[in-house]
Amino acid sequence: MKAILVDDEPLALEFLEIQLKKASNIDLIKKLTHLDINEHKDLLEKIDLIFLDIEMPGKNGLELGEQILEINPHIEIVFVTAYDQYAVQAFELHALDYVLKPVQVDRLEKTLARLNIHKDQMKQTLPKSNYLHINVCGELTFETEENTYETIPWRTAKAQELFLYLLHYAGKTVRKSELVELLWPEFEQQRGYSQLYTTIYNIRKTLNKFNSHLSIKSVQIGYTLIIQNVLIDIVEWENEITSAPPIHIETVELYEKIMDQYTGLYLGDYDYLWAEAERFRLEQLWIKAAKKIANCYKQNNYLEEAVKWYSKICDLRPDDEQANFSLMKLYAALEYGLLVHHQYEQLKQELAELSIEVSYEIKKWYEHWRVHK
Repeated sequence: MKAILVDDEPLALEFLEIQLKKASNIDLIKKLTHLDINEHKDLLEKIDLIFLDIEMPGKNGLELGEQILEINPHIEIVFVTAYDQYAVQAFELHALDYVLKPVQVDRLEKTLARLNIHKDQMKQTLPKSNYLHINVCGELTFETEENTYETIPWRTAKAQELFLYLLHYAGKTVRKSELVELLWPEFEQQRGYSQLYTTIYNIRKTLNKFNSHLSIKSVQIGYTLIIQNVLIDIVEWENEITSAPPIHIETVELYEKIMDQYTGLYLGDYDYLWAEAERFRLEQLWIKAAKKIANCYKQNNYLEEAVKWYSKICDLRPDDEQANFSLMKLYAALEYGLLVHHQYEQLKQELAELSIEVSYEIKKWYEHWRVHK
């Protein structure tokens, strides 16, 4: 395993080198008191391991660490810190590898043993495929093989949310200040940025197995998630439903096949306020298409099929008066009197919870139906 050491204190570098030689047979390539990402890019691409001081003049070791992973996603980083035990507990919470100054041989041995285990695990990489399928309808999953879905064990809930936010704006640069304000508004600025750097670091490590498809590019002001040969279920669904031919009885089956791909609300399993607008937009697109299908079946006298689709709409949006009204009229045409009454009462209850009354048109129709049924 080829390694370099980075610490602005020469004595600390010498001591760490001595301890490493006692703990392992690591091939030490270089010791640096200053690491410049651009200047040492070739070196970073060749090594397997770096011991990196967490605090150096003018540098934040956490930010530097995630920039290193951008150059070489396979590199293992061990942070070296003189922080007290409380700070170390914070590092452990975020699952960063660390050693505490002054570095002890037994602690180095444990860290290196853990890195060797992790290295063996990373050898079990994904089979190479042309496309990575990411599903965001409902729960986030990755389809690594056909019909084989995998959920990712994110280090923290914030790491998952940050990844999904970057995916939401894939290809666009998202400002660091925006991310800190979104995810850590309760922290003062310096601590918020440290949390951001730590979380980006963890995301890079988590996404390492998908590095041929997903990468995070950092610039001074923010981050961009670069996706390559990635298919996102909701994006594919929207592209297909908006480019579908005009609906009629010969094409309605195609519409139904496309609608089967919409398996849940956009990020519906997560309570992210920032996703609400997109979730609503896509939901409205689904409802619009569902109404087209229902109306097509109704116009061609396939009433049971029309009922099925209006029922789906009402399940999703129980306060949709137009869908409920259409369903009531279909039940009446099929002489399902109890269902007409049930649907009306259900709509009435849903609207009452919103402090809204059933529209005059629906009330008038219902009363007329009750009298003449």
